Amino acid sequence: MANLQIGDRAPAFTLLDQHGEKVRLTSFKGRPVVVYFYPKADTPGCTTQSCALRDAEPDLAAIDAVVIGISPDPPSRLAAFDDKYSLGFTLLSDPEHVVAEAWGAWGEKTLYGRKYMGIVRSAFVVDAAGRLAGVFPKISPKDTVPKTAKVLAGL
Repeated sequence: MANLQIGDRAPAFTLLDQHGEKVRLTSFKGRPVVVYFYPKADTPGCTTQSCALRDAEPDLAAIDAVVIGISPDPPSRLAAFDDKYSLGFTLLSDPEHVVAEAWGAWGEKTLYGRKYMGIVRSAFVVDAAGRLAGVFPKISPKDTVPKTAKVLAGL
């Protein structure tokens, strides 16, 4: 698992979004970006986290920040999640978890004593120059907006 630090260059990626279109991180250069990794669309924690980011959109838009959510879900499931909750931001499909691994958001988890590999809920703030300004591994859904907003306010 990658161990990204503040000041590191954000790992590049190109993934399909909820509409089946290719999205590159580099296409947001010059703007701050909140990148968050979540285990599965339309589950309680992921819904809480995503809706909190949706609700923060006016504040994020005021500073020209972009939100990108990444999960292993296929684009069709991401589209249904986006439609159901009117998220309105980019959701990307990483079924092979290549991007999650590069960002350190793929690792060992434990559920009811069973160990398995999966998405480690994480959030990152990428500054306008493409460098990490905030790194939050194992973040809780309710802490995503306050912690990323604090970093964004300091940019």
